[in-house]
Amino acid sequence: MSDPAVEQAIARVHHEEWARVVAGLARRFGDLDVAEEAAAEAFAVAVERWPRDGIPPNPGGWLTTTATRRAIDRLRRESLRDAKYQAALMVHDDTPAEPTGPVQDDRLRLVFTCCHPALAMEARVALTLRLLGGLTVAEIARAFFVQETAMARRITRAKGKIAAAHIPYRVPSAEDLRQRVTGVLAVVYLVFNEGYLAGEGDDAVRVDLSDEAIRLGRLLHDLLPDDGEVAGLLALMLLTDARRAARVSSTGELVTLDEQDRGAWDRDLLAEGRALVEERLRVVAAGGERPGRYQLLAAINLVHTDAPTARDTDWSRIVALYDAMARLDPSPVVRLNRAVAVAELDGPLVGLAEVDRLGDVLEGYHAFHVARAELLRRLGRSGESRTAYDRAIELTGNPGERAHLTRRRDQLVG
Repeated sequence: MSDPAVEQAIARVHHEEWARVVAGLARRFGDLDVAEEAAAEAFAVAVERWPRDGIPPNPGGWLTTTATRRAIDRLRRESLRDAKYQAALMVHDDTPAEPTGPVQDDRLRLVFTCCHPALAMEARVALTLRLLGGLTVAEIARAFFVQETAMARRITRAKGKIAAAHIPYRVPSAEDLRQRVTGVLAVVYLVFNEGYLAGEGDDAVRVDLSDEAIRLGRLLHDLLPDDGEVAGLLALMLLTDARRAARVSSTGELVTLDEQDRGAWDRDLLAEGRALVEERLRVVAAGGERPGRYQLLAAINLVHTDAPTARDTDWSRIVALYDAMARLDPSPVVRLNRAVAVAELDGPLVGLAEVDRLGDVLEGYHAFHVARAELLRRLGRSGESRTAYDRAIELTGNPGERAHLTRRRDQLVG
């Protein structure tokens, strides 16, 4: 009979140790397939043995040792073992890289390997989410709005291209570091978002992923302290994560920003995030580079968190920031968020008109239907609102959000 406590412990160790195990194996063997498969085999052994033998004192060390043995056994079984070792040596470049900062972390090295410019941007992000964050192919596919089979092929092709191109497993030199940062930031932000609002499973949030993204964000900021977008992403994650304690109710229901207990927000994280945003504002005011996407998103979050209550939110400032965002990235999701802010400023009828213009492209996006449901509710159109809630509930995989949307729907009158 399975022990729920052991199962929970194994799941927790997987969240905490997957990236460390894979990254360590990638550094040692220089082969992402070997690293991922050996790590998966080690976790499979843990699922078999730990319920019987107990959780080892150092689960990460046990997994690393087991995975390393599995990797060596695999290489020994293959008739092309020598060629494999030679290929591994070609990929694992021991030549000291030009000093670029305090980066001695295997996981960050793995991010830069997966974000090599030889790969398409979508492949870089997807591969790193799989190898670093341990997200399933289904979770990654949902983040990209593509079919799971297509995402699986994309990840396989990306790993094959890294092997074929002998891409070295190391942090890039200073001269090519900056052009690689955009992909790394996209990876970190998607990892954070999956933790902030888990797409599926029993947990509304996955703290391990949020914490991992913030940790990587801090390392990137140490590495590139003058990069505005690195600072902006770190500020955005800090200001968002500061609300963690107020985001889920005691019954597991997601609590929206306007309903949160602002006294429960983490003041230290808010102060750290605010300081980063204010520093970037000073740089821009002094003639520095104009803010990018992450800096603008951080500024939007700062407006929200600076308001003593939801009613005090400066919506005109938020609309202006979304206008700037739309000039950089006129994507449907940015336009949807702007429309929600416009509804707060100019009324639900104006906001709904803007939201409805996005129906063709965002039909499969649950937040589109949430926005419609809330605006229709405010307009007293309960039947249409209920239909929109039903569609949003159907599309969301997060249990806390489903509970929140179900309650809102069931409160409708008429």
